[in-house]
Amino acid sequence: MTVAAFGASFDVEPGYLNTASVGIPPRHVVEAVRGWVDDWAHGGISAVAMDAPVDATRAAFAELTGFGPDDVAVGASVSGLLGPIAAAFPPGTRVLTAEREFTSVSWPFAACGHVVDEVPLGEVPARAGEYDVVAVSVAQSADGALVDLEALRTSAGAAFVVLDGTQSIGWSTADLSWADAVVAGGYKWLLAPRGASWLACSGRLLERVTPSNAGWYAGDDRWQRCYGLPLGLASGARRLDVSPAWGSFVGAAASLGWHASLDRAAVHDHGVGLAALVRKGLDLPPSASPIVSVPQPDAGDRLAAAGIHCAPRAGATRVAFHLHNTEADVELLLGALSRL
Repeated sequence: MTVAAFGASFDVEPGYLNTASVGIPPRHVVEAVRGWVDDWAHGGISAVAMDAPVDATRAAFAELTGFGPDDVAVGASVSGLLGPIAAAFPPGTRVLTAEREFTSVSWPFAACGHVVDEVPLGEVPARAGEYDVVAVSVAQSADGALVDLEALRTSAGAAFVVLDGTQSIGWSTADLSWADAVVAGGYKWLLAPRGASWLACSGRLLERVTPSNAGWYAGDDRWQRCYGLPLGLASGARRLDVSPAWGSFVGAAASLGWHASLDRAAVHDHGVGLAALVRKGLDLPPSASPIVSVPQPDAGDRLAAAGIHCAPRAGATRVAFHLHNTEADVELLLGALSRL
C-alpha cells in the first residue's frame, strides 16, 4: 500500500505504529540507498564524492536543531558520540539525569566514573542548577514524556546541558540551540538508515573535549593528511567526526534534507494530533508527544493480533505516530483495544 504524506510516498501497510523503534523511510530515501548500492555493486562509488552527502546531513541537522553546520559532528550512534563528551569531565563530576533514561544517554557518564543521580523527569529542571552536567532526552524513549525545555534552560545556570533528540528531532518544533550538546540517531523519526548519527556542540563544551576517537575523517584536510603525524585535526565540531557509513549517510542526506524543508509545525500537529485521539479514546492523560504508552494488560498481544506494529517498553505497550500515519491507524488501534 502506498501512503502519500507531506509530499512523499510511503510503501507501508496500515498499522505501523513503531516509528519510535524504527522509522519507515519515504520512497525517495529508499531509492537513494538502492541507487548507491547499485553504484557500489558496479564499481561506481567514489570515496571523495561521499563527503557531499555527509556534509549535507551536517547542514540539515544544524537547521533542525538551530546550530551552525560547523557545530555538528557525524558518527554512527548516540553513545559513540557522547563517549568523548562524558570523558571531557573529571571523574566524580556530578551529573543529573532522569529516572529510566535511555542508557545510551546515561551510561557514557556512569562509565567515566561520574556521580550520576536519577530523579523523576518532572524534577530535572528544578534540580539542574545543583549539578555540573544535565544529560536527558527531550522525549523519553519508554513513554514519550517530554522534559520541560524552557524550565531547564532557565534553571540550568552554569551546568552543561546535554540533550538526546533521538525521539524528538523529526517531529518537534523545539529550538535546541541553547544546549551545550544535542545528539540524535537518525533511524527513528528522521527516517534514515541505521548507522547515521549527529552531535551538535557548543563552543564552551567543544573546547573541553579531547577527540579520543580521532581518525582520518576528523582531519583538517582529510584526503591529504590521512597518513602519519603530526596531528592535524579539523576546526569546529568536525574534529569529533567518526568515519561515516557511506550508504547510511546517502539515505540520511535524502531524508534530513527533506525533513528540513517541511513545515515543522504541521509535522508536529499531525503526529501529536493522532496520538491525542488515541489518548482520548483510551482515557489517558493528555500530552504534547506523538508517543503513547498504553498501560492495559495484554495490549501488545491484542495490537499484534490486529496487525499493528508496536513495542513493549517499561511494562506497557508503546505506539508512535509520524508522517505516514492516518486516522485509519487510530481506528485500527482503538478497535483492537475496545474490549479491554
